[in-house]
Amino acid sequence: MASIKDLKKDINYVLGDIIEAVYIVEAANNKQDSKEGASIIDGAIATFDDLIAKVNKRGVEDRKAHLKAVKEELETKAKGLVEELNKLG
Repeated sequence: MASIKDLKKDINYVLGDIIEAVYIVEAANNKQDSKEGASIIDGAIATFDDLIAKVNKRGVEDRKAHLKAVKEELETKAKGLVEELNKLG
């Protein structure tokens, strides 16, 4: 199923971009290793682990609806992390 592969890539790219953006903002503001930045990175990693576990979950009643819910959760959690990132800069 290509959609599962694509969803995993989306999760990886979106959260990876957020982590990279934290490093860029911190470097631009000379605030390397700030607590706020570390919190955003930790949140992105935890979200990644959680979403990948949900994608890999077997025995789901309606697989298509389950994957759609995972994609929507990615969007909402990514928006929250980006809002935190915007406060960082």
